[in-house]
Amino acid sequence: MERVRIEARGEIAVVTLNRPDQHNGMDMPMVEAVLAAAKSLRRDKSIRAVILCGAGPSFCAGLDVKGMFGNKRAAITAFMALHSPVRNRFQDWSMAWRELPVPVIAAIHGNCFGAGIQLALGADLRIATPDSRISIMEAKWGLVPDMGGPTLLRELIPIDRAKELTYTGRILSGEQALAAGLVTHVHAQPMEQALALAAEMTVRSPDSVAAAKQLLQTAWHGSERGSLAAERHWQRKLLGSPNQRIATKRNVEKTDTPYLPRKIG
Repeated sequence: MERVRIEARGEIAVVTLNRPDQHNGMDMPMVEAVLAAAKSLRRDKSIRAVILCGAGPSFCAGLDVKGMFGNKRAAITAFMALHSPVRNRFQDWSMAWRELPVPVIAAIHGNCFGAGIQLALGADLRIATPDSRISIMEAKWGLVPDMGGPTLLRELIPIDRAKELTYTGRILSGEQALAAGLVTHVHAQPMEQALALAAEMTVRSPDSVAAAKQLLQTAWHGSERGSLAAERHWQRKLLGSPNQRIATKRNVEKTDTPYLPRKIG
């Protein structure tokens, strides 16, 4: 069975974790499939937004301990990755989605633990059902959050709240995760809401959206000087570009002139 399915819905790609009998528990084939999906979508100029979701009862219940550490080769790969002086493949699990030049939305239902929440943190937005079960759960296994989680978590919540959730491994409902700042929206049908949000974004210039994603990720925790420089850089790239002219025409003349393929990213 394919660990990940990619389905095109017009300009929106739906990426589905496809190990439903294991609540989409992460094993090495799942890691490789997720990274391959991110790589292929990054190259696809026709895609304007991506939705991450899970087949079956859960988004992703985290690490499949038996599947990962019961396989000697996978266990050695995981251990050796910790000695890498640069970003490793397990960190790419979440960080690769940050590098897509399109909006990425996670539609969360059921269990979203450990590697599951870390994958969701790599998305730009997170939509969860009210009864989702969400946890930074590494403390249960005597470990610390990894796979890019701490790097991404700092954008969303204060450090004291991050420490509390990390030290306790507490499971939050979707509503509680919204209150804590871990998710963006709560909706009974997260896929439906994700598609609606993605559709709103695809009417904008693909170059503008790609540049805005890069700008905000650079500026949010950068120095004032660096943030202002990034703003100038991306605005220079957009002003007068073909898609910027099309956006102006669509707005002023109320036309549906189609955008050209994305140039940025």
